[in-house]
Amino acid sequence: MKISVQLQPQHASYAQLREAAIHADEAGVDGIYNWDHFFPLYGEPDGLHFEAWTVLASWAEVTSRVDLGCLVTCNSYRNPELLADMARTVDHISDGRLILGIGSGWFERDYDEYGYDFGTAANRLRALRDALPRIESRLALLNPPPIRKIPLLIGGSGEKMTLQYVARHADVWHSFWNASDPSFFDFKNSVLVDWCEKVGRDSSEISRSVGVDWGSIDDYSAVFADLEAAGVDEVTLGSGGPDFDLSCLGEFLAWRDARNA
Repeated sequence: MKISVQLQPQHASYAQLREAAIHADEAGVDGIYNWDHFFPLYGEPDGLHFEAWTVLASWAEVTSRVDLGCLVTCNSYRNPELLADMARTVDHISDGRLILGIGSGWFERDYDEYGYDFGTAANRLRALRDALPRIESRLALLNPPPIRKIPLLIGGSGEKMTLQYVARHADVWHSFWNASDPSFFDFKNSVLVDWCEKVGRDSSEISRSVGVDWGSIDDYSAVFADLEAAGVDEVTLGSGGPDFDLSCLGEFLAWRDARNA
């Protein structure tokens, strides 16, 4: 079991983002993620915000042990070959700690203001389908190569396309955990298992990662039991600026350590 945090790069100075990452690294989390947007997703819509991959490169320098990545990179914003090269570079800066998280994209304001074609959800998903083998091919050609085989994380729960891509390409599947309805994750997981059978993949090769809204949890022990029963491998707790409140972190880390003992 891994416990990670998503430090949302909004409503904070870069100094605050950097200090939050250093604090999380020292606290003992397994991974630190940001998100790949150009504007805040909540709060003041024109508030402070920073670009994801340049933040990752800096976090790679100021942390020493945690995995790093985006939850998730928007496939639409960068040429697949360029993204592969960026990932390889941050992998080297971090000495082999990068996770390449990717998804099809959804935040229309990002597209409109930065000049990308928003199109349709189906078109964005097909673009992701076409990009994944290009990313894999470019990673194999780069000199120097990545320090390790960079784990590929795909975010999303679409049953016809996204989970098929997870079955074909991903090392990690990321979804969201509904503490009031754990059956939602169970159903989506069963769809992923079915896709793995169809494409000839052992589903146990794919880690299950979930984002948890810890602020809505009343009974941690019940949630911990549900997460364990569902076979979740990684729990990610989100926090935004400027305070980056992770007051629940100690409880989750204690559960992880007891479970992993």
